[in-house]
Amino acid sequence: MTTHHRPPPPLTTEALVRLADAELSLPARVAHIALLLVSLLMAAGIVSLWLTEPFLPMRTQVAFGAMTVIGVSWAILAARVLTQRRVLYARHRVIAGRMAVTFTGAFVVAALAVAWILKSPAGYVAAGMGAAMLVVAVLLMVRSQRALAHLIERCQALERSTSKPR
Repeated sequence: MTTHHRPPPPLTTEALVRLADAELSLPARVAHIALLLVSLLMAAGIVSLWLTEPFLPMRTQVAFGAMTVIGVSWAILAARVLTQRRVLYARHRVIAGRMAVTFTGAFVVAALAVAWILKSPAGYVAAGMGAAMLVVAVLLMVRSQRALAHLIERCQALERSTSKPR
């Protein structure tokens, strides 16, 4: 199977404005603010439970630690997106996709371990649901990587077209 790469169509000023508007939209900013708030609230809630229950089993403490790391990681990503001067939402989507695949994969492995160790059917159900979420996370990550590659290709085409002597 051969893959033919067609050069991207020439970029017009209107096309560049549409690309910039899509990347700098208010809904994207609002979504990142919501992600920041929800992830911080989740992490704070877990940490407060963790600190107020000193006699939790070790597996629960490990789970709380992992969930805290996940919540703080999402908060850091959202804060970084919101505070950068040069907005690169396509790259941030790739990073978010990788985080989602990593965290969901860790959940599936942990659920399988719990199911196997405790011989728990509920653990296998959780692992199955996690596997379904992992498939979605992988598909979204691949889509974000392709979108980033397309934007980079368009940028390079623009650089080539503007650097040609006239």
